[in-house]
Amino acid sequence: MNIAFFLLPKQEVVCLPSNATLRQTLERMERHRYTAVPVLSEDGKYVGTVTEGDLLWYLKNKQGLSFEQTARIPLSDVPLRLSNRPVQIDANMEDLISLAKGQNFVPVVDDTRTFIGIVRRSDIIDYCARSFMGQGADEKRAIREA
Repeated sequence: MNIAFFLLPKQEVVCLPSNATLRQTLERMERHRYTAVPVLSEDGKYVGTVTEGDLLWYLKNKQGLSFEQTARIPLSDVPLRLSNRPVQIDANMEDLISLAKGQNFVPVVDDTRTFIGIVRRSDIIDYCARSFMGQGADEKRAIREA
């Protein structure tokens, strides 16, 4: 099944510009209570996903850093530990299953790598559950008919 049916469009996704500061990142993630957020370039291209872990490791390794100082640190200084690979809009849901194991969402881009939205892991799990339940019903029906 095409992932367009499951796409949460860009306008509904909390994103960060790549030129955001560390403080802006912390505040936006706290406000929305997200553990991972897509990062976009000025021209809307998907750059990567910043996670709470990325921020925690950065803060741990910058001893003496005050919260006030985080307003002067660009998000681009924070190493992103995970590489959340995006998929193109014409991907199938089956293509997302292995990606969703290690990330909360799968970023979706068009053929110019412009970010167009995400597919949430919960939607992928729901799809798998429906597919699994459907197969189970087919197998039970085949056994009864045999």
